[in-house]
Amino acid sequence: MTYRKNFSPMCFLASLGAGGLSVSFFMYLMFLVPHPKVPLATFDFVMPALLKGDWLSIVVGISLVFILVFAFFHFKLLIFNVKQFNLYKKSESYNKLINSNSQVTLMAIPLTFAMTINVCFVLGAVFVPGLWEIVEYMFPFAILGFVIAGYFALKIFFDYFSRLIIKGNFDFATNNNLSQMISIFAFAMVGVGFAAPAAMSHNIVINAIAFFGSIFFASLAILLIFIKLTIGIKNIFESGISMEAAPSLWIIIPILTLLGITFVRLTFGLDHNFQAPMEKTSLFILLSIVLSLQILFGLLGYKVMKSIGYFDKYIHSEDKSAVSFALICPGVAFMVLGMFFINFGLTLNGIIDKYSVAYFILMIPFIFVQYKTIAYFFKLNKKFQF
Repeated sequence: MTYRKNFSPMCFLASLGAGGLSVSFFMYLMFLVPHPKVPLATFDFVMPALLKGDWLSIVVGISLVFILVFAFFHFKLLIFNVKQFNLYKKSESYNKLINSNSQVTLMAIPLTFAMTINVCFVLGAVFVPGLWEIVEYMFPFAILGFVIAGYFALKIFFDYFSRLIIKGNFDFATNNNLSQMISIFAFAMVGVGFAAPAAMSHNIVINAIAFFGSIFFASLAILLIFIKLTIGIKNIFESGISMEAAPSLWIIIPILTLLGITFVRLTFGLDHNFQAPMEKTSLFILLSIVLSLQILFGLLGYKVMKSIGYFDKYIHSEDKSAVSFALICPGVAFMVLGMFFINFGLTLNGIIDKYSVAYFILMIPFIFVQYKTIAYFFKLNKKFQF
């Protein structure tokens, strides 16, 4: 048995995107289902809302179905790609990869496994009765999971970065894209994972450990943004964007979402465990900045990809590129950040009322992006026949 001809570590982005879509439907439960005194919507709040028989029951029902559907795709694609990768490691292509710029694409693997932890957390929260009562006992295991994901992310990155420092053989001519930022994406994903127990645990030791882990990986991600974004933009300006890697222009969107949510969570953690009162206005400012940058990169990336015919070549034709799955995560990330912006940026500050007409109108563009992302996911999944 051999690996598929078109396989690369970037194929893990298919599983990553499915996991992100599963989590994106949890956002409707998180922000529309009331859950007083508990930081997220759990089974004990979701099931009564489902059985109530009003408009919210329909939303909850649809959300639960799609959480399960995309969780299924996440695990199915994860298992498939792990098997393919194990075969791929025995090939000559793998040996070439680990001695080229593309070695950084291995970061897609710990990135995807970090998403797996988030998917499991969502599934447990909404489908396991009474789970929140023992959640403090689960936080250490969640932290351990992200420690493992973070360890492998650091190992892959240091192997790659140390090789470049020692041999100095980075190929700038083929770096006319932002694919190198996949490493930042991975570190940001681990950072936001640590931020969950940092925000929700009431055990000061668990809170502090998770807080440090989150700051560690978020700081590394922010440092690398300045390095890799600068180098990537410079090479793009010199040579023009690489057509196949054009979706990398959008990779900053999920990175911004992850870092934005990280600092929102850390703000809540400081508020309830470190006696540092939260300034609600700071959430409005932070989320406004993140959303503004996402809109900027979103429009720029779309303009470039439309102009060079990327969608016609790699989405609507029979041509295949594993990098095309990089289109899924930005759509997911934009929708998730939009829900945070509406609820923590606007509603929490009294700018709009929850469940008002304005509240639902503002959700429309984010729901539309989610819909388009789902359509692209199924189109690509059918094309690759995973």
